[in-house]
Amino acid sequence: MAAESLRSLPSLRLISLSSWYATDPIPAGGPRYINGMAWLHGTVKPEWLLRRLQMIESAAGRVRSVPNAPRVLDLDIVAMDDLVRDAPDPVLPHPRAHLRRFVLEPLAELMPDWVHPVLHRNVQSLLAELPDQGVERL
Repeated sequence: MAAESLRSLPSLRLISLSSWYATDPIPAGGPRYINGMAWLHGTVKPEWLLRRLQMIESAAGRVRSVPNAPRVLDLDIVAMDDLVRDAPDPVLPHPRAHLRRFVLEPLAELMPDWVHPVLHRNVQSLLAELPDQGVERL
């Protein structure tokens, strides 16, 4: 459902989807999640894209209760080209993307040459520094 909704976003084209990954939650203590990544191409404003992603989440039944609560769908913007911004939301690149294997593994699958626009390091070097984190490709 989420991938089909992404395909229907105006001014964006879905280039590809990663494999799915079963992952332990961060912080630990909840159910495992299924994660993946979509590569979209187009020219839209970050605020516009964030609103559309939140609409897709709501349509899937997501309820925003407390930060990091378990959720049926969580769509994040990891990066938009080389755009760097600290505010307003969304912060880009995602402020914790480089710390999370469940983000970087599907990113490396889709864009193996991606370079973090703030850290100026490629996705492979970022992955090499992370512990296991319980990520399993399905």
